[in-house]
Amino acid sequence: MVVSAVMGALGLVLPVAFHAVGLGSHFLPMLLPLLLNGFLTPLPWAAGTALLVPLLSAAATGMPPLYPPVALVVAGEAFLVASIASLFRRAARRNVWIVLIPAVAAGRAAAFGLSWVLAQAFELPPGFVSVAALLHGLPGVALQLTVIPLVLRFLRRRPGLLFSEER
Repeated sequence: MVVSAVMGALGLVLPVAFHAVGLGSHFLPMLLPLLLNGFLTPLPWAAGTALLVPLLSAAATGMPPLYPPVALVVAGEAFLVASIASLFRRAARRNVWIVLIPAVAAGRAAAFGLSWVLAQAFELPPGFVSVAALLHGLPGVALQLTVIPLVLRFLRRRPGLLFSEER
């Protein structure tokens, strides 16, 4: 519960910090701690935190916006990446990449699909909107693929913090 609370707080603060220094949403700063939370906590905590944080952030800061419903896309993507990471986190003991790459790919696929559906609902060109959403987040994918393995390697060196059977 404490780890999820810390990751949720980071999910609320990091986007504000990224926007303050002009990095904006290209780096998907909210997804970074929510994905990491998936590696650190059981499924109910990881999925619940990932679903709740984008909606809380939208209500508190307006990022991501509720209209157009970008917050719903981010919540769906966050839910999926955190859930996959949490479900298969034990496999990451051997190799973080066998969990990280499918989780990130599934998240991007969810963002693509949700953007497609919402674009159709708003009578926008779904192909253009979906591809734009996918390309918009590529710097964030690079950040996730860089930071998550480093953080997990650091935490792995701290006994009892990562991959314990109780979590």
